[in-house]
Amino acid sequence: MRSHVEELAGIRAGVLAGPGEKATAAQRAKGKLTVRERIALLLDEGSFQEVEQLRRHRATGFGLEAKKPYTDGVVTGWGTVEGRTVFVYAHDFRIFGGALGEAHAAKIHKIMDMAIAAGAPLVSLNDGAGARIQEGVTALAGYGGIFRRNTAASGVIPQISVMLGPCAGGAAYSPALTDFVFMVRETSQMFITGPDVVKAVTGEEISQNGLGGADVHAETSGVCHFAYDDEETCLEEVRYLLSLLPRNNRETPPPVPCDDPADRRCDALTDLVPEDGNRPYDMTRVVEEIVDDGEYLEVHQRWARNIICALARLDGQVVGIVANQPQSLAGVLDIEASEKAARFVQMCDAFSIPIVTLLDVPGFLPGVGQEHGGIIRHGAKLLYAYCDATVPRISLILRKAYGGAYIVMDSQSIGADLTYAWPTNEIAVMGAEGAANVIFRRQIADAEDPEAMRQKMVKEYKAELMHPYYAAERGLVDDVIDPADTRSVLIGALAMLRTKHAERPARKHGNPPQ
Repeated sequence: MRSHVEELAGIRAGVLAGPGEKATAAQRAKGKLTVRERIALLLDEGSFQEVEQLRRHRATGFGLEAKKPYTDGVVTGWGTVEGRTVFVYAHDFRIFGGALGEAHAAKIHKIMDMAIAAGAPLVSLNDGAGARIQEGVTALAGYGGIFRRNTAASGVIPQISVMLGPCAGGAAYSPALTDFVFMVRETSQMFITGPDVVKAVTGEEISQNGLGGADVHAETSGVCHFAYDDEETCLEEVRYLLSLLPRNNRETPPPVPCDDPADRRCDALTDLVPEDGNRPYDMTRVVEEIVDDGEYLEVHQRWARNIICALARLDGQVVGIVANQPQSLAGVLDIEASEKAARFVQMCDAFSIPIVTLLDVPGFLPGVGQEHGGIIRHGAKLLYAYCDATVPRISLILRKAYGGAYIVMDSQSIGADLTYAWPTNEIAVMGAEGAANVIFRRQIADAEDPEAMRQKMVKEYKAELMHPYYAAERGLVDDVIDPADTRSVLIGALAMLRTKHAERPARKHGNPPQ
């Protein structure tokens, strides 16, 4: 037995050492960590338990029968993050370029099945060259199995994709099916067709990073939720995100002790938001003032900047925050903002995260490009997401809330549990000047001084229909509150709603706008 144990120890030592110093040096030359270094950064020290470490492929032809490394280019297993179980699979680019073959795929399928069965998050550390060409269609079938499991796990367990190298072709669809995508600048790329194919088909010349790098997907395409300069920071932020999420859809996110008083007054809010609806301000300062210790994690920070989606804590409890950003496009809703917020609302609802919506919205962005781009169906995605959400929902109107955008941003009429407003709120079909021009156009046109008459009618419309208490008098706002009391009001309301239970109609699934 001793000799067998010694043989096992030798094999295991070789597996842990990797395919050789040359391959490891090449990995480091690209500014990338090795697969086991990445797993060590992600998981709590000493917690990783590997599965199928000694798995090898059984393919033949094209020289494969002479090259059968252990792990087959992917490390799979589970460990803990802050003491909670997390499953992980990580490509080893040093072995077959991290390319997926039959055995490689089978290992990933198994760990995904284990994660779903155990009800624990799944993190993929992606650094692979796509399907293993030598294995033909069996490699492609392996991707199909991954996509099917991504879909089965959607809304059941959190799925996080961390892009630490190339991800091309059909392989890119797995990250797109997951809840969150992290990328590292310069070293990670995602695209369906690479620069060579693009040049051959369209004549366009572009680099890999220019086509599908972290900044492109964080700012332009919206594929990437978070982008960082190095792997260490990236994996640390993955750990932080996991601390804000539940293990599965049957649990709630873990609360933490909070030293920030629940009844802390937010006096800075009184002067932070200008009363003049045309003056911009930074909504992130409002969020910082309200949440515990001013800390929050913004999702898709650099894409669709006219709306903010963030995870934070109020009195130690995790909440999702959706807020218009007046600093960008005056906080209007457009196609990208609607899609961004809709996906975030759906994620929060799937994982029992209450939603707080902060409104300062002048409407939907007008323009031929928006209309032809489908603002109707894209805006409907956000409307559908809110209407379908059963988690506690609280909306707060800070200043403007005009037209259809007011309805879409979780108004009481579409199911918000509680709606509050600051004394500066203006809820109306449209702004006073536009409304006066429509309603009183004849009086204005017939007046001796049309401009004076127009100003008079604007003032009259504001006094009659846009004063801060108009909606409260009609039961569309539950209370008008002092901005300084915002934090304590939200915490009290969320505590009451913590046991909320909502029944959905019996159906297989809805058919949301596309």
